[in-house]
Amino acid sequence: MKTCLAVDIGGTKIAATLIRDGVLTRRMQVKTPASSKAVALDGALKELLSPLLSDADYIAIASTGIIHNGIISALNPSNLGGLKSYPLKSSIEKFSSLPVFILNDAQAATWAEFQHCQVQNMAFITISTGVGAGIVINNKLLTGYRSIAGHAGHMLADPNGPMCGCGRKGCVESIASGTAIGNAGKSFWGESCDGKMVMQKCQENDPRGIEIIERSAQTIANMIADLSISLDIEVFKIGGSVGLASGYIGRIQNHLSTMPAAFHSEIQRAEYGADAGLVGVSLWAQE
Repeated sequence: MKTCLAVDIGGTKIAATLIRDGVLTRRMQVKTPASSKAVALDGALKELLSPLLSDADYIAIASTGIIHNGIISALNPSNLGGLKSYPLKSSIEKFSSLPVFILNDAQAATWAEFQHCQVQNMAFITISTGVGAGIVINNKLLTGYRSIAGHAGHMLADPNGPMCGCGRKGCVESIASGTAIGNAGKSFWGESCDGKMVMQKCQENDPRGIEIIERSAQTIANMIADLSISLDIEVFKIGGSVGLASGYIGRIQNHLSTMPAAFHSEIQRAEYGADAGLVGVSLWAQE
């Protein structure tokens, strides 16, 4: 049995672990550099991975953004510290000779969640710093010829909505993500407001917090309904720090319940939590 060095590059942190026979060991983590310069991410990755390389047979990386030919490009650069593109595979190969496999983080998490799903058509939705998704149709993970499949966070939610980091107004991500939730709260609670603060205000029954979180949940519900009716998705798994917050899935379900039955699908809580990307990309690399 080979040992995988699994890595998850997200908007706020980069996590790494060794996975052998499904068991995760030697977990490590660093902050994602808040820099638009590639050298900052180079340094963070080398610092994180170097202590683990000698015990690994291959490297499998789940990363935010579009992954094509070993290069990350971001629809919303703010999700990766401002980096618009980054040569991930070649950067890793500068300090490691191990085989490198790379997949979008939402697609990776989807593949992990699908392993325990007794259906053929499934989608995973992550609501965190941004909004991402992964889709399985007829037991196959959709990646697309540009590796862009599943970027449902950039479906249109409100043509008059906030400007999204991708350059279009009113994307789902610009309304429903943790970043968007925090931005919506700044006018009430100041520039230091973030998504966690708004969620806390909501749970304290502050009407302004409730309104912001309800708008997020309603936006996700509409996105789920559109995916359900267009792709005949049987089960949606919900993850991410916002998606897994207390009461959030219930709010999505409440909004879906007001729609015609044809738009309904089963909604489930993601099983792997923060480990979904790590587990999923290690499994995918073995395919």
